[in-house]
Amino acid sequence: MTRRRRTLTGDEVALWAHVTRHVAPMPGQARPEPPPAPAAAPEPQSAAKPPPPAPPAPRKAKPAPAPVAPLAPLERRLRQRLSRGSHPIDASIDLHGMRQAEAHDALRGFLHGAQAQGFLVVLVVTGKGGGAQDRGGLFDERGVLRRTVPHWLRLPDLRTLVVGFEEAAQHHGGAGALYVRIRRRRAPGEA
Repeated sequence: MTRRRRTLTGDEVALWAHVTRHVAPMPGQARPEPPPAPAAAPEPQSAAKPPPPAPPAPRKAKPAPAPVAPLAPLERRLRQRLSRGSHPIDASIDLHGMRQAEAHDALRGFLHGAQAQGFLVVLVVTGKGGGAQDRGGLFDERGVLRRTVPHWLRLPDLRTLVVGFEEAAQHHGGAGALYVRIRRRRAPGEA
């Protein structure tokens, strides 16, 4: 029993040509040739051809979001004043004991509130976590928030709120906390 091979559709042949256009053949090998295009089936002769489909209605282009400046480290003088305790921390949030989804939601709400209140610098306490060897379990991972909060602060939804962040001074939590500089909220008429 011989198996009949399926022929490729026109779209599949076009996709193959697109994929292999930028592929360099291995040394000593020839460039793979695209499979033969399928023969077009003859159209049945009919008295009336159906009208072509109507073009889709044009979509209104969404305005491009305003570009957000890249994250910046805290200014040296601000960092020194925070470390010495001569600059106040406007607010703080402790994410200890929260699961990731809960902590992410709490952090987002906290930062929105901090910006709405005009705060300049806040403290986000993530906790240091402990190594797996501290508890004896190889898969008992700790310190997840310590690693993921910096990633969250770099995400687009929080970038509109955050100017920059750095590890806190030892008396504010050290490696288990972050100073977060809040972006000033723009007035409706400001550019």
